[in-house]
Amino acid sequence: MRGTSLRTLLVALTLIAGDASAAGGVVVIGDARLARLDAPMLEKIYLGRVIEVDGIRVTAVNASSGSAIRNRFLQTYIRKDDDSYTGYWSVRRYSGLGVPPRELSGSTEVIDFVKSTPGAIGYIDEADVPPGVSVLLK
Repeated sequence: MRGTSLRTLLVALTLIAGDASAAGGVVVIGDARLARLDAPMLEKIYLGRVIEVDGIRVTAVNASSGSAIRNRFLQTYIRKDDDSYTGYWSVRRYSGLGVPPRELSGSTEVIDFVKSTPGAIGYIDEADVPPGVSVLLK
C-alpha cells in the first residue's frame, strides 16, 4: 500500500510539472516601431482605453476565446478570466464604446497579422516566437 501511494504521488507530481512546462510564458509581439510596453499600458490597450501608443494607432488581436494562451494572457496581464473579459466587452459594445480585439486562431495567424499590419499587437506562447519579430513585453 505504501509503495502504491508513493508511486501515485510521483505520477501526480510528474503530470503537474509537465503541465507547468507546457504552459510556457506569454510574449506580447508587435509593430517594431512601438516602444516596449509595460503591463499597465498593455491592459489599457486590451480594455479599449488606449488606441494610440507613441503616436502610432494600435490594433490589438486576441487568441480564440477559451484557448490556453488567451487564458494565460488574460490572467497575467488583464487580471480577468475569459468570461469577465467577454462580459466587459459586451457592455462596451452595447454602450457604443468600442469593439473587442479581433480573435485569431493560432500563433501563426497572430505572427502573420503582426508582420503585415502597421501598429499591430498580439500575444503568443514564448516557444513560438520566430526570429525577427519584435517582442514588446515578456
